[in-house]
Amino acid sequence: MPPQRVFAVPRQQSLHLPAVINPFVQDTKLTKSAVIKCLLLGIFLVPLRVILMSLVLMVTWPVAFIITFNQPLKGAVEPMTGWRRVMCKRLMAALGRAYFFSMGFRVVVKGKQVGNTEAPILAVAPHSTFFDGIACVVSGLPSTVSRVENLATPIFGRFVRCLQPVLVSRKDPDSRKNTILAIESRAKSEGQWPQVLIFPEGTCTNRTCLITFKQGAFIPGVPVQPVIIRYPNKLDTVTWTWQGFSSKTLLLLTLSQLYTTVEVEFLPPHIPTEDEKKSPALFASRVRDTMAKVLGVPVTDHTYEDCRLMISAGELTLPMEAGLVEFTKISRKLNLKWDSLKKELESFATKASDSKGGRITIEEFAKILKLPVNPILVELFSLFDRNGDGTIDFREYVIGVNILCRPANTEDVLQMAFQLFDTDEDGKITLDEFNALLRSALGVSHLNMDKLFHEIDADSSGFITYCEFKTFASSHPEYAKLFTTYLELQRYQAIQEAMPGDLELAGQSGSGETTEETPSDKKDD
Repeated sequence: MPPQRVFAVPRQQSLHLPAVINPFVQDTKLTKSAVIKCLLLGIFLVPLRVILMSLVLMVTWPVAFIITFNQPLKGAVEPMTGWRRVMCKRLMAALGRAYFFSMGFRVVVKGKQVGNTEAPILAVAPHSTFFDGIACVVSGLPSTVSRVENLATPIFGRFVRCLQPVLVSRKDPDSRKNTILAIESRAKSEGQWPQVLIFPEGTCTNRTCLITFKQGAFIPGVPVQPVIIRYPNKLDTVTWTWQGFSSKTLLLLTLSQLYTTVEVEFLPPHIPTEDEKKSPALFASRVRDTMAKVLGVPVTDHTYEDCRLMISAGELTLPMEAGLVEFTKISRKLNLKWDSLKKELESFATKASDSKGGRITIEEFAKILKLPVNPILVELFSLFDRNGDGTIDFREYVIGVNILCRPANTEDVLQMAFQLFDTDEDGKITLDEFNALLRSALGVSHLNMDKLFHEIDADSSGFITYCEFKTFASSHPEYAKLFTTYLELQRYQAIQEAMPGDLELAGQSGSGETTEETPSDKKDD
């Protein structure tokens, strides 16, 4: 049996785990005293606040109707002017404040909002709840991005129309392009249109970090004013994420509080440099870094696509958090689209069907590959297990398959492997040849590999052709890396035998050579 090398596998720093593993979970713990307090206060406050909210809505709807009377139903073509704009900015904004006040919100405004000529776009983060609409009210009801369907919503449709939103349609294949063009047109209108308020994260988080900013707000290349929202309350009753309380529960909990504090802070406008104008991604990243520094939170490369993968993981009976991979980073570095990652998730779910918590142990890894636990398999497992916790999760699996295994699955490697199995050079591998080599390579004298052999032998002919060998390898890239790992261990053993007196030095040398040739470490950050 070839001895196993013992060394720390170097890891690409940029693929290390993020500072916040799951920004889409709300973990508020309600103690008995908190529940009792909510019940006692809620008995009086909830009915009172519902009445006040209804009264405000009764006043707001006629005002909204007057403002939007005889205006295009399918969205604004031209900006509102004159009395309509004044009523929207002053009267509707005041009614909006009254509505949030009736819900028990105490609003604290910090900093100074600049005009639409100085910063045509407001970027608001972190986005964590449906209550974040208060930032729109505080900002004087600027335009927002909204779905077309929202305009037809009874009562609230009129309110949305007052905002003159940039409309998004899921039915229109060109909707994303048209939305960006509309934002750019308004941002460069030299003050004719009101400011455009955008939540660049694109989905709700738990405010423990700032996730990837979408580029829509930064493509126009105009100054952007960052706006920060905080909820500095002892009991968090507002955070609405993919895992946590429902919207109805949060609304009831919030209405049951004496008051709920929200801070809206306007930071100085970020004027883009020439490099940032040419690169919206760079512009977005720097604005996010500025906001994260003020908030005192880290940034991660999670995005809305991670949420979609979370849902898919749940449907595949995996823990929802198993789908979190930091999509922005993984898709960029591994050149993977969402559909490809979804297929990888389905493949992982099949392999991890018997594992606990969506994590594969060394024993389960061996079972998946239909091999016994041996030094070669242990080393391959250690390459996958990036954080060294003795298990492989979906994120580690995706990185391992795409950085370690698929690059090793070359024509030269496959031909070399086939030739090693085909000892009599007749162009096919028999069961005896297959078992003989694996017994020798794995150091197991009584190894029976019939099941794996018959899985590769697709036509059940009793032997494996190169075509069958290659087809199997393409859908099981782990075996190619297993084979190259075996060759590396053979080379390491040869070095040890050639230099028995310099065992430790040889181990370090072997480690260095492997580090140099490992694709995961050669990847440019």
